[in-house]
Amino acid sequence: MKNKEVVYLTQEGLDELKKELDDLINVKRPENIKAIKEARALGDLSENAEYDAARNEQAQIEGRIKQLEKMLENVSIIEDVSTDKVSIGNTVSIKYVDDDEEDEYKIVGSQEADPFESRISNESPIAQALFNHKVGDTVTVESPNGSYDVEIISIK
Repeated sequence: MKNKEVVYLTQEGLDELKKELDDLINVKRPENIKAIKEARALGDLSENAEYDAARNEQAQIEGRIKQLEKMLENVSIIEDVSTDKVSIGNTVSIKYVDDDEEDEYKIVGSQEADPFESRISNESPIAQALFNHKVGDTVTVESPNGSYDVEIISIK
């Protein structure tokens, strides 16, 4: 049996996934079944674009339902995070040593990562470098573009 991959989520992220799953099962799936029935009623299925489109949509819906159900089986909620050392769930302020620029990132599970919202994946090079370090520590981040140093300013 394969190792199950833990899916790290905030409570907010878990609620979003449950909402999406509920919508797929109780709204999208029934709409799709109706669309398939209506398309089938149009006659010849071999040249029926509506039927093909509805079947493709059905495959996407069912695939996403399976994906969400698997994720929810392996979910680990991020809560009660310590601010002593950087870990998943923390918001970390850093200063780039080379140019004194500062940034703030919330470290979340890969499912909730959104760089445009400053939410970075726990699997990202910068999060990996920051883990288990304290305020005042300077760490080296190994990235595809080369390495750079950052100083941890605060951990929330």
